[in-house]
Amino acid sequence: MSSQIAGVLQLIALIAALALAYRPLGDYMARVYSSEKHYKPEKWIYKVIGADPAAEMRWPAYLRGVLAFSAVSVLFLYLMQRVQGSLPGSLGFSSIDPDQAFNTAASFVANTNWQSYYGEQAMGHVVQTGGLAVQNFLSAAVGMAVAVALVRGFARSRTGELGNFWADLVRGTVRILIPVSVIGAIVLVACGAIQNFSGIHQVGQFMGGTQEWNGGAVASQEAIKELGTNGGGYFNANSAHPFENPNPLSNLFEVFLILLIPFALTRAFGRMVGSLKQGYAILGAMAVIWIGFVALMMWTEFAHRGPAFEVAGGAMEGKETRFGIAGSSLFAVSTTLTSTGAVNSFHSSYTGFGGGITMLGMQLGEIAPGGVGSGLYGMLIMAIIAVFIAGLMVGRTPEYLGKKIGTLQIKLAACYILITPALVLGFTAVAMALPTPGDSMTNSGAHGFSEILYAYTSGANNNGSAFAGLNADTQWFNTTIGIAMLLGRFLPIVFVLALAGSLAEQKPVPETAGTLRTDKPLYTGLLVGTILIITGLTYFPALALGPLAEGLAS
Repeated sequence: MSSQIAGVLQLIALIAALALAYRPLGDYMARVYSSEKHYKPEKWIYKVIGADPAAEMRWPAYLRGVLAFSAVSVLFLYLMQRVQGSLPGSLGFSSIDPDQAFNTAASFVANTNWQSYYGEQAMGHVVQTGGLAVQNFLSAAVGMAVAVALVRGFARSRTGELGNFWADLVRGTVRILIPVSVIGAIVLVACGAIQNFSGIHQVGQFMGGTQEWNGGAVASQEAIKELGTNGGGYFNANSAHPFENPNPLSNLFEVFLILLIPFALTRAFGRMVGSLKQGYAILGAMAVIWIGFVALMMWTEFAHRGPAFEVAGGAMEGKETRFGIAGSSLFAVSTTLTSTGAVNSFHSSYTGFGGGITMLGMQLGEIAPGGVGSGLYGMLIMAIIAVFIAGLMVGRTPEYLGKKIGTLQIKLAACYILITPALVLGFTAVAMALPTPGDSMTNSGAHGFSEILYAYTSGANNNGSAFAGLNADTQWFNTTIGIAMLLGRFLPIVFVLALAGSLAEQKPVPETAGTLRTDKPLYTGLLVGTILIITGLTYFPALALGPLAEGLAS
């Protein structure tokens, strides 16, 4: 069997598994966020934090909950790293430097999980499990809560109330993320991933010296890392490490976990707004982009150009032989089209066009299908923009799901889509203009520029993957990427919740013969076109200086 056919079969198997899980998980999530019942463990949590889960919140109160909880999380994780040397189970590792501790705290709380450190050489068991893994759950639950708040904005009318942030946070964690992660961890252990709390031990001779490895609760962290579209690896090699991702079966399962909730949330969206067809339209747009990017990546990396590629069967540099080009390409596209950032290969070693595809996937806004929660609310923002463009074409006030899209809604949507490009392009320009940041580049020319462009694209879009050629463990990059991650996460949430509040206050508009049907394939095509055009106009000049220039020159 050829590698290309094996890649197609992997893609078909993955789509089939996602299709089987789509309906039950989507319906379950809709029931979770619509239920008025509170389980006993949830009631204990509410009592500890002093929250009233029955109290409805308007968007400013909901936003204050998101920001306050996230600020406390950043502070807690920062302090935990700073005192690591005094904690039990630290494996003898010293405390983390202030700039790196800030970067890591901002990264994991913002659901970015960018890492400028070697995981197995810097973090002990307590920080890994009690700090980083906990934030993998909580940051994912925050994203899902914000998405649900926006969905309620479409579903509700004549009220500014969007639900209760604390209830949404707890339910998303207790009822969705924890149960699925437990199952995922068991599957990964069965596939060969490790799960222990062993210390550092020698495993034999390596190039004239001894090689040391430490164990850890890897399978459990790997499960939520992928399920919550987090991406931070227990080891520096991330999902290319055999302890995290042992074989092709575990590789395919991890891609399944990455895509599971973002795709299923479209079903929950359809249930909550009372129209499954609307959910299918959003799902269709996500699926078209994802499948298109996978096909394009596989074609790019399988292309035989030169004797080395012909011998290897394609562009195998930087890829694990146990996954091959197909498994690596599928993983790379899925992790950059979501806000996961996990990698099972090194994107810097991809072909010029292949590296550009990973960058473009993040620059779309990671909405196909995107991160848990963030993918859905990002796509709904684009849906509003698409409706507005269609309204301009026919000279009609745009409507979406029975809500008028007026001046306020468009201003909020425009602010949302402008924030991330401003952060990415602004920080990249400053880094290239200053003399010191350029010293961190391993390569010069177009590829070196791509390293810096990728870093800020990954940070501001809350992805977390790295191009693997940039030394980001400097005060400049730790600080600026940390700021980009926080602003890229929480500024868009401000506009999402403000938009949700404005929609919830509206009176539903009755559907007429002139209403654009947003549950038809025509609208799905318009939505995909809108996404590609907006992204292309925004990022094409920067991409032309980096991956496009490299690809055309090779």
